[in-house]
Amino acid sequence: MKKLLVSTAAAAVLAVTIGVATVTALPTDSAVPDKVANFQLTDTSRIAHELYYFKNAPAIVLMSQTNGSKVSRDGAAELAKLQAAYKDKGVLFYMINSNTADTRDAAAVEASKNSFSVPVLKDDLQLVGEQLGVQREGEIFVINPAKGFEVAYHGPLDDRFAKSTVSLKSDAKEAWTTNAIDALLAGKSVDKNRVDVKFGKAIAFAERGKVAQHANISYAKTVAPILQAKCVTCHQKGGIGPFPMDSYEVVKGFAPMIKESVMADRMPPWFADPHVGTWANDYGMTAAETKTLIHWIEAGAPRGTGDDLLKTQAGEAPEWPAALGKPDVVLKLPVFDIPAKGVLPYKRAVVDNPFPSDVYIRAIAFKPTARPVLHHITSGYVADPKQPPQIPTSSVGSFVPGAGIQIYQDGIGAPVPVGGKFSYSMHYTTTGKAMTDATEIGYYFTKKTPDIIRREAIISDAGITIPAGEARHHEVSYLLLPADIMLYSVHPHAHYRGYQMEMTAVTPDGKEEPILSVPKYDFNWQLDYDLKTPKVFKAGTKMVLRYTYDNSPNNRALTKEDKDADGNPLPSYETTVKSGEYTYQEMFFFRMNYRWMDETSSHTRKDLQEALTKTRAFGMLDDNLDNKLSMDEVKTRSKAVAAKFAETDTNHDGFIDMKELNSGTAVAATTREIRDADAALE
Repeated sequence: MKKLLVSTAAAAVLAVTIGVATVTALPTDSAVPDKVANFQLTDTSRIAHELYYFKNAPAIVLMSQTNGSKVSRDGAAELAKLQAAYKDKGVLFYMINSNTADTRDAAAVEASKNSFSVPVLKDDLQLVGEQLGVQREGEIFVINPAKGFEVAYHGPLDDRFAKSTVSLKSDAKEAWTTNAIDALLAGKSVDKNRVDVKFGKAIAFAERGKVAQHANISYAKTVAPILQAKCVTCHQKGGIGPFPMDSYEVVKGFAPMIKESVMADRMPPWFADPHVGTWANDYGMTAAETKTLIHWIEAGAPRGTGDDLLKTQAGEAPEWPAALGKPDVVLKLPVFDIPAKGVLPYKRAVVDNPFPSDVYIRAIAFKPTARPVLHHITSGYVADPKQPPQIPTSSVGSFVPGAGIQIYQDGIGAPVPVGGKFSYSMHYTTTGKAMTDATEIGYYFTKKTPDIIRREAIISDAGITIPAGEARHHEVSYLLLPADIMLYSVHPHAHYRGYQMEMTAVTPDGKEEPILSVPKYDFNWQLDYDLKTPKVFKAGTKMVLRYTYDNSPNNRALTKEDKDADGNPLPSYETTVKSGEYTYQEMFFFRMNYRWMDETSSHTRKDLQEALTKTRAFGMLDDNLDNKLSMDEVKTRSKAVAAKFAETDTNHDGFIDMKELNSGTAVAATTREIRDADAALE
């Protein structure tokens, strides 16, 4: 599948939303489950939280919340006290807003205005609230991960919230939530595990009570077309999906797994926050499609009548992408035998340029034969010094897990001169099974010389240091635009500790505009995000990247051990990690593709490309984005700059600005420290 759920939909697991402490008639067809199914929701700061990700937590506490309500605000204040009290015990606290009248932006304003310390998860699709049986604000769910995410307690926070008017002037006499948490920490059962919630504003769930209607959702007319459009590209014979989705019987058998994958926001694999930007290559399901699929599965996945589209149109993955057809040139990389075990050095290949003339690439398709062990491929053009290129040069393609196709906008091309060599760097990781890779690359050319040249630039940070055990470590880097650009596509990359990523544009007057938000990064699906409407950014704008890393035991990709039985390094949460090329190390890497507004194929601007590159070292070091470097910023990130700080600070104001850095001798060494960003760095 590609991605059936938008992150807000996955969010639906923690829901309830309401406003004032009034008695309200509630529906009777909703029940609190014994155990909570997995889900993922995004909070108001655009960071995602998956319930089962925190399987090691001793307890997880959820509270339904709504904007503008005294009950919710008082509950948030008391929940914050519990959060502080249990901070060192590993107990997690969240509020869930399932109120469709509250947008995420409005929930963010509410959280900021009232200084909420407990994250607010937005359940836009109400799927989580539906499954939890939420009916009003102020409902508390104390969840026990150790017992299959059992609901150990459900009810008001304490007896003060069991009255029509909440008063926090006195202490609680019946501290039901505290008692439940303490019981779980002590490994005991909860004495009073269910208390009626009678007060607080009711939350309306539009689909609640419509089980009969959901059972009438047509598989043939509604569900199968959704799956055909969003999932079958990968889930077909010869596709990269683990099983072909070629009949109702297959879907029915995998229905529980499909639901969990969708609710956890893993499938279809599209991870851009739906509230930030719109994308030409959006693989995700719409909100309506997501709710339809989940409600159909919850109704028992009925077959109904009609032809089975998945069976009648079952096909096989084509040799090359159907949208592109046969490539203009197919290049075969050398064959590499990958052993079952060990940490492998990068494989390098340099081949003659197979292109017959100067060309402009419009698309690239990679076809590896050992996809499970191929971590990535990067490439470059190497000019023949005896035959200087007459057009600009660019990458000749890159491959990462989950990807394989790069398609450029109409009328745009990436220039590759005739002659010279192509260099490829292949990173393979072992999986316990020996494999042989014989990757082929298909190149597609524009029919004529395009007016617009597609450029690329890398935003990176080679100075990252992620402490052992740290669950949310933040890093920032940027490029400063020397001239106007039109942005077409962006591509984030990290290794196993990458958790959340966000790109913003900071204008010279300090205004900040989100471009891309990835609330939960997935190493197995490293995607290009192509802007649906390319956007112009003016000279002087900082293109800022913020990455969040998880180096904690919660991260399922990490281990406690830092070496395997053969002594090979492993990605361990007990290791402080720095930047490096191997997956047990980490990366801060981001590619953006764009055009210079003042550049055409007949009027190239190599000077602008060089000017942009010169801002890279400074952007790596300027963590607070204040356009100046202090000794504190550079001493742990660049030995070269720290050693030459005094002589680089030519005006002796105690700081280094970009002009001083680029004029001094320190920048050359710093540039060497960060070049290529996907190689091992000092």
